[in-house]
Amino acid sequence: MAAIMENNTNGHSAITHPLLISNAPHTTTSSFPVHSPATGKLLHHFSSASISDTTHAIESAQKAYPAWRSLPPQKKRDIFLRAAELLDSRRESLAKICADETGAPAGWANFNLDLAADILKDVAGRISSIVGTIPTTSTEGVSALVYKEPYGVILAIAPWNAPFILGIRSFAFALAAGNTAILKAPEFSPLCSHGMVSCLHDAGLPEGVLNLLAHAPSDAAAVTKHLIDDPRVKKINFTGSTAVGKIISRLAGENLKPVLLELGGKAPAIVLEDADLPHAAMECAVGAFLHSGQICMSTERIIVHSSIADAFESEFVKAIQNFSPEGGEKGVLINKVGVQKNARLLEDAVSKGAEIVYGDPKNGAEAKMSPVVVKGVKKDMELFYTESFGPTVSLMVVSSDEEAIELANDTEYGLSAAVFTKDLGRALRIARQVESGAVHINGMTVHDETSLPHGGMKSSGYGRFGASGLEEWVRTKTVTFQD
Repeated sequence: MAAIMENNTNGHSAITHPLLISNAPHTTTSSFPVHSPATGKLLHHFSSASISDTTHAIESAQKAYPAWRSLPPQKKRDIFLRAAELLDSRRESLAKICADETGAPAGWANFNLDLAADILKDVAGRISSIVGTIPTTSTEGVSALVYKEPYGVILAIAPWNAPFILGIRSFAFALAAGNTAILKAPEFSPLCSHGMVSCLHDAGLPEGVLNLLAHAPSDAAAVTKHLIDDPRVKKINFTGSTAVGKIISRLAGENLKPVLLELGGKAPAIVLEDADLPHAAMECAVGAFLHSGQICMSTERIIVHSSIADAFESEFVKAIQNFSPEGGEKGVLINKVGVQKNARLLEDAVSKGAEIVYGDPKNGAEAKMSPVVVKGVKKDMELFYTESFGPTVSLMVVSSDEEAIELANDTEYGLSAAVFTKDLGRALRIARQVESGAVHINGMTVHDETSLPHGGMKSSGYGRFGASGLEEWVRTKTVTFQD
């Protein structure tokens, strides 16, 4: 990875990593620091894109579009497969970057790399599946062709919490469909983005097909608006918070541009009276506390039937202790703001009558926090509706399936959910009524695989990644002709 050295404010030298435009390192006039959330230490600096740098990336992607669009599917396929191999061969260094920049444990970093490589392989095999149709027209002697064509230049905005999975996903489907892309890296993990984009370039991706931008947090609004406003950018995808997603959607709407959004979540797990309690408890523990709850699909509400509430609570506490997601230590959040948010939500809930079942709401230190389980959360508590995006989960008790469904749906979000029962028919009936993009029966809410469509409803966004992802990145063109 090309980089330059510069002095930081303490007089120590630190590497400054460049942007990647037209498959080449692109240095800028300013940069921003990236710190380890686990230690607080400066890791490196990263080049910060100006409006001029951003325009340069758009021009590069636009220039590359005609040739990339016309490249035969098998040649695109081979590039994707080589990129997957490179991603795997660079696993050790990329996993370390992920751990350094995001504080992720080794297991999460390696899972990210595994699934990211799977996405590339899966998409490679789907490239040749894009086909048009020849419909029958209503007029004798007139025929029609319906082509499926790429949009052009697309903007991909990916978050830090699963940097390889969500980064690769943000542009792989679009590139496979013949679009070119600009990836806007997250400010907390730009070197992860640099690493995966480099894999695509080194695999033979032509110049300008995929460009990497990053910027200082203070420049986010200006750079993002410039990208969305530019008429050469034809479609946007964004994965992140609902608050920012609304801004992205508004800017796209003002420019009449389509957008694909995967946003926040408040995932419910419904545990019925006939559930396998040890299994349900462990699945809920992993779903709630994997990566310290910093996953959009993390279990935030466990809705338990009253007849097994006490038994499940006991099993759940044991499952948390056995899961020990961070080797017995406090989990690392991306920054201390996340810890403060969870502490504030818990303090508000306890002050209004909620009870701590497990953990200590005040155990957070800087960017580290251990799991906390709370029960008795009511609608007048902020935690009832607010996504914690941290290691906090609420236990809620109901007495019927109807009450469970009503509670599960009492949220603005609808990304992922789970149902635990031995009665498949009952589970399927509940799944049909839960307002969520996915419902997992006897499995945790955190579930992502390349062969399934993935996305939400309500304030969790719209559009789909995954198996149907290629269709998101083509549009139809109808051509009629007289025989």
